[in-house]
Amino acid sequence: MGKPDIFGMKNITYKTCRNRKAFTLAEVVAALTIGSMVLVVVLGIYTRAEQTAASITYKLDSNLLPKEVLQRIAEDLDDIVGANSDTKIIIRRNKLDQLFQSARIEIVKTINDSKNNPVTFEKIVWQSSYDYDSWVDGLVLYRSHTGIAVEDKLFDEVRADWEKEYSFVPICEGVTFFKIQVPVGDKLQNRWVSDKLPPGIIVTISFAEPFKTVEGFFDVPEEEKITRTIAIDRSRKIKFKVVQTDYDGFLEGLEEDQQAEENEQDPNEQETEID
Repeated sequence: MGKPDIFGMKNITYKTCRNRKAFTLAEVVAALTIGSMVLVVVLGIYTRAEQTAASITYKLDSNLLPKEVLQRIAEDLDDIVGANSDTKIIIRRNKLDQLFQSARIEIVKTINDSKNNPVTFEKIVWQSSYDYDSWVDGLVLYRSHTGIAVEDKLFDEVRADWEKEYSFVPICEGVTFFKIQVPVGDKLQNRWVSDKLPPGIIVTISFAEPFKTVEGFFDVPEEEKITRTIAIDRSRKIKFKVVQTDYDGFLEGLEEDQQAEENEQDPNEQETEID
């Protein structure tokens, strides 16, 4: 009990708990610093992992589109070119279009009508042209299908006449290199207008970043070019040539070598026989 004061009231005493535990300012600052460092490291690792994943995805996608285009060209050649069909392949140009390598190939299949006049049954054209409308500096790859044969029966029959005049359909944009060649022996020809079918064609395409050569036109690194060799008329008979070898002479030479090895004896064995 406390003593009464001058006003007749008792003094009230309070006890302060001095043993209460708490963080000091230095400890809080240290904890925040360490947490920030850990967060920065984790974010750095996440950013690098995301960049690596994006790079891998970009490489996979960059190779996927050229392979799909080359596969579509190969399918057109396989579908139209036959063993007994009157088909012609024309490669009219491999030229520079606004300093970009550009090409054009025509696959034409003809039949004879009742008057024995040739009529275009089916014609497919693949060509690249410079893209003037896009902000991407490069080529646009187009595909055209015309002729009597209807490719899409649901769409082509109801298509308006004015749309038929614009048969070229854009397949992809951003092409920086497109070239078609015909292998003839050890050489590659950039043009083919013969009535005979070529033995095959080599199609090269790329979407990589181009660079300007010393000659003044655009090119892409060789490792960025996707190339496919497409055989024409795979059902044709291939003539194999058997290379004749002098097998008898080879056996005689082998027997002579074995006889020479038997005649050659070890000097130690010869001394033993003399003793």
